Amino acid sequence: MPQWIVDLFARYGYATVFFGVFLENTGLPVPGETMVLAGGALSHFGHLSLGWVMASAMSGAVLGDNLGFFIGRRGGRRFLERHGGRIGITRARLADFDRFFDRHGARTVFVARFITGLRVFCAVLAGSSEMSWRTFLFFNATGAVVWSVTIAVVGYALGHSWETLEQWIGRTGLLGLIVVGALIIFWIRRRSPPEST
Repeated sequence: MPQWIVDLFARYGYATVFFGVFLENTGLPVPGETMVLAGGALSHFGHLSLGWVMASAMSGAVLGDNLGFFIGRRGGRRFLERHGGRIGITRARLADFDRFFDRHGARTVFVARFITGLRVFCAVLAGSSEMSWRTFLFFNATGAVVWSVTIAVVGYALGHSWETLEQWIGRTGLLGLIVVGALIIFWIRRRSPPEST
């Protein structure tokens, strides 16, 4: 395990898991999943409690995603409408995302929890698309519980082989991101009207 992670846990303990996951789910590119894996691995060696690692991850995930959701709801829409064209999110594509979340939103919120990259932005996009907060909260909290338990247990079970653990999680998350991205692009293109010549 990298020394910088060991030093973080030695200094801040469970707060490392909580804030790592919280910041990642707010929309910042922080390695929250790595913090949960590390917490699980350290609990394997008796340095932390696996139950508290899970609880810290769950609370960070739910609170971080809800903050990301409200950021998306309060300012994300205006920001995307004004500046989204610079990153390829036009008003027409934003409308497509709205329809996608209307149709698949709840499942997207749950599944995004397990996909590196999408996990960072899903809550903000859900808020921007004006998904019902109660629907978001239910699927977000359910996903947070399943994800936190799964990642912490994987970290615990494979704590003796950190390199294998990081590679496995990284490849799985990347594959999931590619699959979900391809499905979204396919769905948006299928729903877009054909260009007139």
